[in-house]
Amino acid sequence: MLDIAEELHRWVEQGRDFAVATVVAVGGSAPRQPGAALAVDGEGTAIGSVSGGCVEGAVYDLCVQALDDGETVVERFGYSDEDAFAVGLTCGGIIDILVTPVRGGVFPAALAAAVSGEAAALARIVDGPADLLGQALLVRPDGSYEGRLGGHPELDRTTAAEARAMLDAGRTGTVEIGEDGSRCGQPLTLLVESSVPAPRMIVFGAIDFAAALVRVGKFLGYHVTVCDARPVFATAARFPEADEIVVDWPHRYLESTEVDGRTVLCVLTHDAKFDVPLLKAALRLPVAYIGAMGSRRTHEDRNERLRGVGVTELELARLRSPIGLDLGARTPEETALSIGAEIVANRRGGSGASLTGAHTPIHHDGPREPAGRIGSVA
Repeated sequence: MLDIAEELHRWVEQGRDFAVATVVAVGGSAPRQPGAALAVDGEGTAIGSVSGGCVEGAVYDLCVQALDDGETVVERFGYSDEDAFAVGLTCGGIIDILVTPVRGGVFPAALAAAVSGEAAALARIVDGPADLLGQALLVRPDGSYEGRLGGHPELDRTTAAEARAMLDAGRTGTVEIGEDGSRCGQPLTLLVESSVPAPRMIVFGAIDFAAALVRVGKFLGYHVTVCDARPVFATAARFPEADEIVVDWPHRYLESTEVDGRTVLCVLTHDAKFDVPLLKAALRLPVAYIGAMGSRRTHEDRNERLRGVGVTELELARLRSPIGLDLGARTPEETALSIGAEIVANRRGGSGASLTGAHTPIHHDGPREPAGRIGSVA
């Protein structure tokens, strides 16, 4: 639901009634992951998506019904071999959809937190007794929470602890606990949606390729910073879409700024006096991705220089260089696309190979863990 928080927050402020359908479980090759949502207001306006189009019509009708009767339901959609025109997923997957009328509770606060960039987790019961279905708790990073799940008091405390752990990791997914909050007894399934600030992309080197990469980074949902030691190049006029422009030596800025397990670092300077101290620092940080631009000759020379300042082979194994996937890119835009594609493949666990003729899954459950990689991505 939090993936469409901005529009839903406006609906709340306008006093609209609405119902939300949220993907809570997937099986097989489902097009959307848990947390994806479609919402319908009292006037029939719809936003969002739960399946990329396969079952939107049926889910829309369920939202309208929920607005009429106020009931929360869970429906399963899958592919029907007997009737190819039946309501279902033509991709062959299965999805479970929670449909909830939204009327107060913790939902307005959860939407406000998501819109403001505040870290918070929304935990909802998506499988269990009918009287608990759809009940929600809003959990903050310090472990405090709002709302009640309506069951045993320990259930709220256990849910808050589980949701806080997932929020710390920036993860959205499901968790099972007992109805009384313990690990035994009648099980409940909770969907925890984490709302965290946008992950960071830091682009080092204020060159024309960087301008294209900034646009790709923004498209992929990153908070993008451009850093260069040369003030004549690092300007708002050259990078109007960047969230932040920093004039500083790259390694000095990296040592002073905050990064985490979702941060991606793109080094486009291909100048040893900038690259070597920067990469020496970067390769020892728990970030998601480190890529550096340059020819293969530049790459070999840079690696030797890095070894000379004490960078180990295990640390060097984390470096994606030359940066990007092999798309045959030449222009800044094509190169930025190849870099963005490599970042997505690294984040989601993709191989980067063509899907045509491949026997690998189209959708991946999580990132691969290449040798030397530190950290994880939500």
